[in-house]
Amino acid sequence: MELHVVIEGTKDLTGQLYRQIKDAIRTGRLAAGEKLPPSRLLAEQLGLSRKTVAEAFARLIFDKLLVGQVGKGTFVSDVARQVKPAETSPGFAGAAVAERWRSMPTPLRHAGPAGLLRFEYIGGAPARSLFPHADWRRCVLHALRQSTRSRGTYGEAEGLPELREAIARHVAFSRGVRCSMDDVIVTHGAQQALDLVARVLVEPGSTVAVEEPGYPPARQLFAAQGAHVVGIPVDAEGMQVEQIPEGTRLVYVTPAHQFPLGMPMSVARRKALLARAQAVGAIVIEDDYDSEFRYEGRPTDALQSMDRHGCVAFIGSFSKTLSPDLRLGYLIAPQAILQAVATAKHLSDWHTATPTQMALAKFMADGDLLRHIRRCHAVYAQRRESIMRRLGSDLAPWLECVPANAGFHLAALCRQPIDMDMLLRLARRVDVGLYALDGFYHFSPPRPGLILGYGAIETADIDPSLDRVRDILQQMG
Repeated sequence: MELHVVIEGTKDLTGQLYRQIKDAIRTGRLAAGEKLPPSRLLAEQLGLSRKTVAEAFARLIFDKLLVGQVGKGTFVSDVARQVKPAETSPGFAGAAVAERWRSMPTPLRHAGPAGLLRFEYIGGAPARSLFPHADWRRCVLHALRQSTRSRGTYGEAEGLPELREAIARHVAFSRGVRCSMDDVIVTHGAQQALDLVARVLVEPGSTVAVEEPGYPPARQLFAAQGAHVVGIPVDAEGMQVEQIPEGTRLVYVTPAHQFPLGMPMSVARRKALLARAQAVGAIVIEDDYDSEFRYEGRPTDALQSMDRHGCVAFIGSFSKTLSPDLRLGYLIAPQAILQAVATAKHLSDWHTATPTQMALAKFMADGDLLRHIRRCHAVYAQRRESIMRRLGSDLAPWLECVPANAGFHLAALCRQPIDMDMLLRLARRVDVGLYALDGFYHFSPPRPGLILGYGAIETADIDPSLDRVRDILQQMG
């Protein structure tokens, strides 16, 4: 790869080269430790004499910007770089829009590995230790072999046919969804599926109804599209659908495992939601983010399976069943928006990475996904039981568990006033990561409580960590 240097004219050639390399180092374009081309090669690339290049290198070495290593070459030294970003013009026309995006809170953005604690109750993170590395490696190698036969063209925006067929079979088997592969669009996680539906339905001023409390990234995404977002309260049966206003264009719900409180939407409420959506002409987004993990009670079909008027868009994600690293999800789109969403997908990123799709299609076709879900289910069930047992015993004076029969997080509401900021702060001091429910409320005063994810914490760590939480609550009085 050539070093980007532009030499103009025939004057001060050494100075031009010296100043450009110096500027590249100071602005960070050349990182510390970066190896420069040999002087002979750089001279040929720039049409200069080798002596000119050697003199520029010598000046940079004298200024301690470069360092020569005998037998290895010339490298950028570990100098302090003074990176100065270009200042934006005061008349920047898009300043207001950019500021609106910059100032948006991101309550569910996960910290990097360095920011995680020993005992983590962060929500939405599956068990990393359970990831089937050997099975996935085998499927990735299969995908790479298949890729060698590719003609090197772009794929279908809707996704790889083999994967779409596997997804259609999976959701029909596990969730009772009524669809064929033609209804499936492969996405970069559930979040892109939400974005695609919003792109084709939401205009500035459109009314979108969301759950309150609910999933902040969905609410923020709809608001960013210019929607008038309305929060609809939830109760023990789910969203109170009678409060969905006239003129609503889109309704976002999590009926299998309400996020973040966890209760399922009752059958009666589901029927009422479908009737209300038909009455106002709305499309319902059913976010089925983690319902593969069910622990008690009779299973309920997806809301989409009850839909007789083509108004439900079913969204799923492999971030919860496998890993967020894969960034794979899917949308089962109703006919009314199917082609529009496919066009939006094509225009936004053309298609999801083909080798990854090939690997997942193989993983699902071989039965590895269902086996992995069963393994995770057994572990999550044990962790869930441990947390519920503690919430029903020594933590009961302070916290009350919200009934939930799916997913891999529980919500616990406060029975008495607790200084939640202090609790979270003191818990971090003893290496316990706790997270409050406050950030999931937007339209109403929050109910104080905790969201306890049990994907990222090991089973053996639950009791010791909750012992620390109990001790803190006792000390707080």
